[in-house]
Amino acid sequence: MPCPNSARERSVTIGFRVTPEQARRIDLMARASGMTKQDYLYKRALEEEVVVKPDVRVYKMLRDEMARVYRELRLIRSADEVDEGLAWTIDFLAREFSAMRGEAEPSDVEREDALIFGMSRR
Repeated sequence: MPCPNSARERSVTIGFRVTPEQARRIDLMARASGMTKQDYLYKRALEEEVVVKPDVRVYKMLRDEMARVYRELRLIRSADEVDEGLAWTIDFLAREFSAMRGEAEPSDVEREDALIFGMSRR
């Protein structure tokens, strides 16, 4: 038997609208955290730390998402064809995999980017 609304600890509902791309990003981040979307958004909104506890479900989700990205990248002939959503997904997945492996130092790509952005005209 469900309890009356007055007895619930969380009795207020908050809803908001997002674009399809924003919804896809939120879904990906929530799944990668191993949390429900509600709990993930709750922690992020209250600026609480989201700690990813890698388990089989998170690993499989990351593997499947990386496979999807790989298929899309194989279809791309020029770097100009990478849309913003795919670029964001690649960056997010790279950060998640690096964090799972415990990599503290920047990757080769990050070092190269720092060198390029640090260049100046004389």
